[in-house]
Amino acid sequence: MKERVVFCWSGGKDSSLALYKILNDDRYEVVALLTTCNEHFQRVSMHGVRIGLARRQAAEIGLPLDVIFLSQYPSNDEYESKMAQYLESKKTEGVSAVVFGDIFLEDLRKWRESNLAKVGLRGIFPLWRQDTKALIREFLDLGFGSILCCVSDAYFGEPDVGRLIDQSFIDALPLDVDPCGENGEFHSFAFKGPVFAAPIPFTLGTKVYRPIRPSGNADSICPPPAQNRSPIGFWFCDLLEA
Repeated sequence: MKERVVFCWSGGKDSSLALYKILNDDRYEVVALLTTCNEHFQRVSMHGVRIGLARRQAAEIGLPLDVIFLSQYPSNDEYESKMAQYLESKKTEGVSAVVFGDIFLEDLRKWRESNLAKVGLRGIFPLWRQDTKALIREFLDLGFGSILCCVSDAYFGEPDVGRLIDQSFIDALPLDVDPCGENGEFHSFAFKGPVFAAPIPFTLGTKVYRPIRPSGNADSICPPPAQNRSPIGFWFCDLLEA
């Protein structure tokens, strides 16, 4: 019997590649995708992608999308409380684990596993400790397509956000930027690939700059910023449903 799991879905490239691996692993049955959404802005946390596009992704994947709505400036307590409530409900449906696309952030993994243990679940990390250069090559070789929806101003500027992630982008990355953006250097929106029945149509909208808020709690539920430089804020590209 396959283990029933929930997949923690950001809509980006690492999430898409991890989902591809789980869907092709006979040990698991993905019962739902799970994303967190800023209730005020109606956008996926950190990535800034409209929730309508995340729902379109899920429709093309063929899985239900469960959404946890967070306040405009959520605290750790709010996130953990709402996540625990959701996971307790999924346990009654036979779910025993949650899948994440994390690659090498030890503190983030420990935090996730600690929260899961409180409700008697475990974490699965199909990309864990794999070489990020190899992962991004695999992502592109499989035919996935993704676009930069959010970039840290420690490494990138306005012209970069909204750019296609392709080999030329990877080749031009500074040496201190992880090829998968695992340190928070950039986030992406996946719009085509083997997990989707059809490409997700979208157009590029306005580019917006958002400085980092000086509140520790608001940022603590997100992956840490890039380690080698200190970002002041992030550029976002509004992606519009076509």
